[in-house]
Amino acid sequence: MTRASTHSRGWIGTVCTCRVLTAMGILGLVVLLPVAPVHAKQKKDAERDSRIRLIRALGQEIAVSKVALPRGKSGIFVDAKGQVDQARARDEMLRNGMAIKPGSPVQITKLEFKSDQVKLELNGGGKKGKKWYQRIEIGVGGSTAPIAPETPSLAYGSFITLSLPVKIENVTPEQVKELLAGVLDFERHSPTVLYSPEISPEFKEAIKNHQVLVGMDRDAVLSSKGPPDRKVREERDGIEQEDWIYGLPPHVLFVTFEGDRVVKVQQF
Repeated sequence: MTRASTHSRGWIGTVCTCRVLTAMGILGLVVLLPVAPVHAKQKKDAERDSRIRLIRALGQEIAVSKVALPRGKSGIFVDAKGQVDQARARDEMLRNGMAIKPGSPVQITKLEFKSDQVKLELNGGGKKGKKWYQRIEIGVGGSTAPIAPETPSLAYGSFITLSLPVKIENVTPEQVKELLAGVLDFERHSPTVLYSPEISPEFKEAIKNHQVLVGMDRDAVLSSKGPPDRKVREERDGIEQEDWIYGLPPHVLFVTFEGDRVVKVQQF
């Protein structure tokens, strides 16, 4: 009896131990298996939320272009340090021509995302397109013809592809704007004429200091001083001139134009 009881207890103890180990193993599976899927879902949700934030903050945003932007479906490329790939930009410009001049306002019309990039469509993109009615054809018998002629159309938009320094879920709209600061002016605190390559460094410096120099055009003067308080147009020695008058006596600035150029500046 003693041996049988001892054997039974040993067998029962072995069974109990196996059940406990098995239960612990199953519990371990229950605890460990969902970890990877939950992490993947959290990452996916974070990426989605980040994209939504970028679209809300940058979609339809208006800025001023600091550089020339080409036509075509590629545009320009900006690396993760905010530097423009100048070689590719020149190639695109030579191949497709310029769509946007420096100093021109642009609107972000679409954002596309990749794992490490954001592609911004500006002014509808750099591709040519047809009007909806130019795609309609009518015909009699076996021949058809469009109801409207296909007139040549130029695209006035472009693209900027930005490489991201961190994963998309960690990117903020402020970081994107900072990386694009060399290409787009989101603040628009500076006069847009300052970005034009036609403006000489001397005139740009004068505009920053709100000064007017002989030789400036009307846009430069507007950027420097704003609209005049009064305008007077008259003919002098057979030449039509226009005075833009700023201020009130005893401190008055006279800016005299012939055509579109400043020919005289007088400060009283």
